[in-house]
Amino acid sequence: MKILILNGPNLQLLGSRKVEVYGVKTLAEIEAGLRKVASELGVEITFMQSNSEGTLVDALASAMKDGTDGVVINSAAYTHTSIAVRDAIEAVRLPA
Repeated sequence: MKILILNGPNLQLLGSRKVEVYGVKTLAEIEAGLRKVASELGVEITFMQSNSEGTLVDALASAMKDGTDGVVINSAAYTHTSIAVRDAIEAVRLPA
């Protein structure tokens, strides 16, 4: 199984931004934990973070073509504002 872990704007700041809200764990630390679990389960995971809406949409479109089985997405601020990201999730027809 191949999973894309897609993170949106400002998540590269985890661990240093509003630690009282978001905690002290960095995105790299979260990814390391997920890599460990994925390895134990025999799952291939790919990580991507972008502050650009278009880059997130492009990553979803690429996932549809490269054999990705599903997407875990935290589109961050785009969760509330991006029709383009929502439309791309629907268009690629991958579990998300």
